Amino acid sequence: MTRVDCALKINTKLCDKFSVGHYPMLFWGAPTKFSAGWEPNQAKSEIRVIDDGRTAERLLNWINKQIGSSYGLDDEKFENEHLASNISDPVQIARAIYDVEEATATAFDIILEHKMIKSETRASLIKFLQLLVAHHPSRRCRKGSAEVLVNFDDLCPLDMLSSDKHDVAASNMKGVLQNFQICGKEVPRGYWMFCRGSKNDTRGFSCGLWVLMHSLSVRIEDGESQFAFTSICDFIHNFFICEECRQHFYEMCSSITNPFKKARDFALWLWKAHNKVNERLMKEEAHLKTGDPKFPKIIWPPKQLCSSCYRSQVKGSNQIDWDQDEVFKFLISYYGNTLISLYKEKGLLADDGTKATLDDLVASTNALVVPVGAALAIALASCAFGALACYWRSQQKNRKPRRSWN
Repeated sequence: MTRVDCALKINTKLCDKFSVGHYPMLFWGAPTKFSAGWEPNQAKSEIRVIDDGRTAERLLNWINKQIGSSYGLDDEKFENEHLASNISDPVQIARAIYDVEEATATAFDIILEHKMIKSETRASLIKFLQLLVAHHPSRRCRKGSAEVLVNFDDLCPLDMLSSDKHDVAASNMKGVLQNFQICGKEVPRGYWMFCRGSKNDTRGFSCGLWVLMHSLSVRIEDGESQFAFTSICDFIHNFFICEECRQHFYEMCSSITNPFKKARDFALWLWKAHNKVNERLMKEEAHLKTGDPKFPKIIWPPKQLCSSCYRSQVKGSNQIDWDQDEVFKFLISYYGNTLISLYKEKGLLADDGTKATLDDLVASTNALVVPVGAALAIALASCAFGALACYWRSQQKNRKPRRSWN
């Protein structure tokens, strides 16, 4: 089950694709059928509009009839409770290639939506695009980034970014740049696979962004290490939406006084920085109870993934004597070869890979959030999801808002 907020501008195209005209509007159908959208007068559509879902009880009764189940409103399991932890299976990172694409596209949507391209941030965006063109693990995103970069001066002319013209220029750029679709048109938006949390407000975008940064760090050459470092630091500092996270990352970047000369050194610095973030969030989540119970913050990598990375560890603490040579080998394998192994296996490096991508998205959705044999219900709603949303919110009323990296 997926919920989409049609009041958010980022979802406008998706909601238009399904002709959403009132709220809540509920759809039911097989996962593979949703990629084409829905129209009111569409003949023989395999997507059905649920017209008996005005209360939680009636909606649940309707769903139970469709899948032959007997779920009740008192059942405590909800959201993505079928998710299995992926920390002990190194092969699972291969599915994150789709999340890296999703995170890249989402990041640029956020930049456009919040009009973040200004005269003082323009250069940092160009540098990050150059890094993506050369080393993004997804061929689709490399191709899309190159298209944006080649046309950047026409799309974002420097003389249009002055303070008196900025709003007009930002609006024009948003309309034009959105047509480029930086990672292609093939992947349905809004899906997380490896980065899916067991709660709807955990993991997702920030997880995908971390995987992207790690993958870039292990794909560069020695001579590019300082460029990669400044590109990523400047990008996060100028364009990451969370102010607190942005400031913490900027402080870690500012602590580096000598330029990087080796790709190994940069990859290990980013790994250490990520672990510092995790250590901070462990304490925050323990205090605020905002963590994901299926995916608690840990020091990375765990022994299940890289036992050779550990020389010793003080029992019951995060004091670890790392073998950094082994850690670097692990990072190269995990965020390098294994990450793109699914692409190689399904031939996505040679073509657009549309069918394979959809198959994987469907397989992931069926395995994680839909009972065996059930179809996928997609609910498109505005700020409220009717009575059913009220029920879900009542189940989660003690959840604290989250402002940091997931």
